[in-house]
Amino acid sequence: MKRSIVPVAVLLLVSSFLCVSGARGAIAYVDKGDIEVGLILGEPTGFSGKVWTTASTAFDIGLAWSFGDGGHFHVHADYLFHNFDFLEVDSGNLPIYFGIGGRVVIKDDDSRIGLRVSIGLEYILENHPFSFFFEVAPVVDFAPETEADVNGGIGVRFIF
Repeated sequence: MKRSIVPVAVLLLVSSFLCVSGARGAIAYVDKGDIEVGLILGEPTGFSGKVWTTASTAFDIGLAWSFGDGGHFHVHADYLFHNFDFLEVDSGNLPIYFGIGGRVVIKDDDSRIGLRVSIGLEYILENHPFSFFFEVAPVVDFAPETEADVNGGIGVRFIF
């Protein structure tokens, strides 16, 4: 099982970055092609990245450590849709987002692969290249057996 999960994890990571094109579209505070890199704290805890593909869509990835079940490496990638009109703030942007993706858990004796559905809020600062986010992601693992789980956390990212 371990041999089949590693190629899937690599495929998820590579495909999340291949969808960035060269043209830049204009929206307030983030542009198509912008990259966000930072940390997420929660379940799992680790590195978080985001690549904007349009003014309202992005790929999100996580390379993290899960402290549950004795600890294991966790990789996820989601395709996200953002609604910038749902919540209005005086300064910056506060889009609500939702998306679908996958996750791979790499553990010595119990590696798993599953489907994630992400729901969250991201506050994008107006005059500074930072964003703060909160998300919850129900997960259904399909291999090696069907099992439900929930991921979630808070985080901060620097916008390049």
